[in-house]
Amino acid sequence: MMNFHSSRAPVLNYPLQGDSILLMLHTTHPEIVNRLRRAEGHLRSIVEMIEKGRTCLDIAQQLHAVEKAVANAKRTLIHDHIDNCLEQTVGPMSRGARGPLEEFKEITKYL
Repeated sequence: MMNFHSSRAPVLNYPLQGDSILLMLHTTHPEIVNRLRRAEGHLRSIVEMIEKGRTCLDIAQQLHAVEKAVANAKRTLIHDHIDNCLEQTVGPMSRGARGPLEEFKEITKYL
């Protein structure tokens, strides 16, 4: 189901049909939501910059900052998933056995 707000993009209500009913809220999710909300506000201000005719350099710099913020939110989400969901599947691991898991987390920065 979608809700439409005035000039905003549609807001999806979760879970969507076919989604797993399991609640997948982790300790980092509120932090990720806050980061994405800040990025959303920042993106709106960039649109205003374009509408006001600001320089392309200024706009590009701000777009780069938003991209970094979204990428950091994505990385946090992926690392949280690895730490919680994946580890639940394979079970508790000793510090020595975590090597491949930590390497996997490190390689996700190239996504």
